[in-house]
This record gives sequence, C-alpha cells and structure tokens, in this order.
Amino acid sequence: MAENNLTGSIPVELGNLTRLDVLDLSSNNLVGKIPKEFRNLNSLEHLILNGNQISGGIPLEIGLITGIKSLDLSTNRLSKSIPRSLGNLLQMHSLNLSNNHFTQEIPPQLGKLIRLTELDLSHNFLSGKIPSEICDLEDLQNLNFSHNKLSGFIPREFEKMHLVNIDISDNQLQGPIPNTTAFRDATIEELRGNKDLCGALVLSLVVICILFSSRKTKRDSQDKESGMNNEEFLSISTFKGRKMYEKIIAATKDFDANHFIGKGGYGSVYKAELSPGNIVAVKKIHSTYTGDIANQKDFLSEIRVLTEIKHRNIVKFFGFCSHSRHSFLVYEYLERGSLAAILSNEAGAVVLDWGKRVNVIKGVAHAMSYMHHDCFPPIVHRDISSKNVLLDMEYVAHVSDFGTAKLLKPDSSNWTQLAGTYGYVAPELAYTMKVTEKCDVYSFGVLALEVILGKHPGDALASFSGSFANMNIELDDMLDPRLPFPSLEVQNNLISIMDLAFLCLDASPQSRPTMQIVSHLLCN
Repeated sequence: MAENNLTGSIPVELGNLTRLDVLDLSSNNLVGKIPKEFRNLNSLEHLILNGNQISGGIPLEIGLITGIKSLDLSTNRLSKSIPRSLGNLLQMHSLNLSNNHFTQEIPPQLGKLIRLTELDLSHNFLSGKIPSEICDLEDLQNLNFSHNKLSGFIPREFEKMHLVNIDISDNQLQGPIPNTTAFRDATIEELRGNKDLCGALVLSLVVICILFSSRKTKRDSQDKESGMNNEEFLSISTFKGRKMYEKIIAATKDFDANHFIGKGGYGSVYKAELSPGNIVAVKKIHSTYTGDIANQKDFLSEIRVLTEIKHRNIVKFFGFCSHSRHSFLVYEYLERGSLAAILSNEAGAVVLDWGKRVNVIKGVAHAMSYMHHDCFPPIVHRDISSKNVLLDMEYVAHVSDFGTAKLLKPDSSNWTQLAGTYGYVAPELAYTMKVTEKCDVYSFGVLALEVILGKHPGDALASFSGSFANMNIELDDMLDPRLPFPSLEVQNNLISIMDLAFLCLDASPQSRPTMQIVSHLLCN
C-alpha cells in the first residue's frame, strides 16, 4: 500500500496477519505509533514504513520478529533511543533508521546482526562513541552514520571490515582515519564536518570548507598559511593542486578549439588525455563566471550536488579548480557523447537500436528516482534533456550537467528563477516558480518520447496526455522511421514506455507519477 495518501494511525489489527511476509506502508501520511501487536507477525521478513509521520519509539516487541530480513523506518518522527532488542534480529540484512529523532548512543547489540549488509542511522541525534562491536559485522558493505553527534575516535577494528561505502560526515569524530579501501575511497563530503580527523584527506577537507564559506578574508588567511596566493586555485577530490591544473592546461593546449567537445549552460566542455588511456572531460567555466568564487552560483551548485551523489547512471565527478585565469570541473569522459548528438546523426541513430533506446530511458529513470527519493534532501535536476544525457561505450546513459540543480529543503518554499531547456520545461513553471520533483518528471516524459520518436516531439506535446491506447495514435507514427519496425515484444515495451511518458506529461503536476514509480514500472 506504498505511495498513496493513507492517513491516520496504523491499525493494530494488522498484527493478526500471522502469515504475512511483507508489509509496505511507505510514503503515506500515517501518524501515531508502531503497534506493539506487530510482535505476532511471525512470518514477516520485510517491514517498510519509511516516509510517513510515525512518532514515539520503536516498540521493544519488534525484536521478537526474529525472521525479519529488512527493516526500513526511515524519514519519520521516531524518537527516544534505538532499542537493544533489535540485536535479536539475527536474520536481518538491511536496517535503515535514518532521518528520525533518535537520541542517546548506538546500542552495541547491533554488532550481533552478523548478516547485515546495509546499516543507515544517518540524520538523527545519536551521541557517544561508535561502538567497537559494529566492527563484528563482517558482511557489512554500506554504513552511514552521518549527521549525528557522535564523538571520540573511530574504532581501529574498522580495518578488519570489508566496507564498500562509508559516510561519517557531520559528527564530532576525531583522530586517525582507518586505513581501509572504504575510507580511502570516501569522498570529501563523506568525511567533512568532524572535529579533528587526520589522514590523507585533511588538507582537502580544509580547502573545501574554505571554498564553501565564501568568506574572502578567511580564505586569504588560510592561503597565507599554506603558502598560496590569490592567483592560485583550490581543488578537491583526487586532484592534487598545481600539478593537476598544469596537466589539464597542457592536455587541452590551454583549451584549444581542437579539444572542444560540447557546450553547457555556463561552460564549454573539452577532452583532456592526462596520460595514455587516462581521458577526462573538463568543463571550463565561461569567463563571465570567473572572479570571486562566491558569485559562481552554477559552479558551486554543481560541485555541491556532485560531491553528494553516486549512481551508475550519473556522470562521475573527479574534482574542480578555481583559478583567476580558469575555473573548471573535471568528470569522467563518456565516449559516445550526448544523446542529442546521436539522435541528430543518421548513422548514430541507426546504431542506437530499440533495445539500446529502452535501456537509455530506463537508465535516466533510475538516476532520477535516485536523486528524488534516495538523496536527502532530494535533488531536482531542472534541466533533463537529451543534451544532458551522455552515453558510454556500452550505450549506458549518464545524467550530466547539474549547474541548475536544486536541493529541495523541507523547511523552505523552494521558489527559484526559471531554468531549463526550452521544450522540456514543465508548463506550470510559466506561472509559478516553485520547484518540485514533478518538474523533472515532465522533462523525463518529453525525453522518453524523444528517444522513441528519434526527435523532439515539438508542438505535438500539447496533445499527449492520458493513455496511449486511448489516444487513437498509430504506433507507426510514434516510432523513429530510421529503425526497423520492432518485434512484438519490443512493441509492447515501447507502448508501456509511451503510456508512462504520457502520464508524466499531465498538465497537473499532482497527477504525474513519481520517478520512483516510473523506475519501478520500467523494470517490470
């Protein structure tokens, strides 16, 4: 019953469903407490209540559902301490209690959950030290303790773990960073905001704090201490100061036109081969944006967003430089270029067959679902278009260009200036400047039809609404004529995609589906 408009409290009678395997009430408007009667759900394996307004504490009785494998109570108003009885759930693989109001310490009993692979306690008010018992979770791959009040040293026992991703940002931790792959590969955003961590990334952490403070006097003071002057630049991530800057300038021959590969809203993109086989894409910021970095709004916006997200369908961000002569962002280089360029090229469009096109649409949907529903706060791209979708050698789609992206803050009205590419902008933005995820959903609908048609739908957009089956349109008229007519199976796939696209183009934002729903339906 997820993603409806259910209100009121959770009925205690649900505790009578003793053969229930899965209970999913997520993304509704439920209030009240979690019923203690859930202790009777002996067959329950997955309890998913995230995205509601449930309050109170977690009932101790939840610890009696010993067969449970995943528990997601994130994004509610739960409070008090995390009960020690959760340590009895020995079959659990995933535990997500993020975005609540939990206080006190992390119970060391969580270290008994030896099958746990995902643990997310972020965005709470947890205090005290990280219990060393957490390091007994040998199967744990993803750990997020960010945005709490944790203090003390990171347990050395972390070095025996096999973590893939870790986020401990915005706590009060101190001391050495464990020498493990997860910590070495962590981004600046995943470590920043602590009291006094020491390790290879400390200098970068200092630098990014200086950058985002945008306080020139403070920056000048820090520059003086590190022997830098105002002509030099700041950099983060894997890039190392002046040496990398000079490499990029040399590789692009000072941004010579022969290395130019594309243009964005506020920068031009160049191809740079730093060493044999090591190629990156460099977005050089237009000269009108250079100067005081505090005024480079799009530049800062893109840095902020890209350092917080990781997804296979979003372009990888490697670092940036801000210099009095050149400011630029550095990304992975995607060999096939933009979807717009491929569709506008006869030969390229033919190679992009129906199977590849369906996968491109799915990839963009997955990336947008991640931005809207798996990021906190949610990220609205505001410029989803074929020019901002890049393809790699395997024709996998990667969403790019986050210069106009906006973080949706729950305590803000989220009003903003108009942004986006003509022909993809949601119609409601003509009379309101309120940004919501549904603006991106509309743009996705346009993009999906463009991929199937082989060109932008143009003025025909106004006539697309409702179901494809009810619109009395011949399938022939909707397919790119440059490709052979698809098989029956592919026809059915394309019709399903067009149905979803038409729903995304609904004039009423509230009637459009979420990208989470779109992504889910495209996988079925």
